[in-house]
Order: sequence, then C-alpha cells, then structure tokens
Amino acid sequence: MQIIPTLEQRTQYFILCYWLTKMYLPINLVRLDERTGNVFLLAGEENIIEIYPNGKWRYVV
Repeated sequence: MQIIPTLEQRTQYFILCYWLTKMYLPINLVRLDERTGNVFLLAGEENIIEIYPNGKWRYVV
C-alpha cells in the first residue's frame, strides 16, 4: 500500500518551501516516513522540519 501526504501536509509543505526559499535556503531532501505518515524536509544544511498529517509542523533538533 502506498502512503501519500495529506492535503494539510501538502499545503503546509508549499507554505514552508515558500518561506525557506525566500530566505535562499535550498530544499535538499523531502521524505515521507511510512511508519508515522510524517513528512520530513531538509532545507539548507541543518534545518530539519517535520510536518504531521494534520498540517502542524516543528523543527527537529
């Protein structure tokens, strides 16, 4: 079974990518964790963001 991002995750991903690229940070990696359904985004060298299925997000330390 293939897992796809939720509508909330896709919307939040677009908004975050807009903010990050506006700060000239490259989007290096995007990955959907098949175990949890969370989307991970690596921007620049050390900015890791996790987007939950409900669209809320947090920085990963």
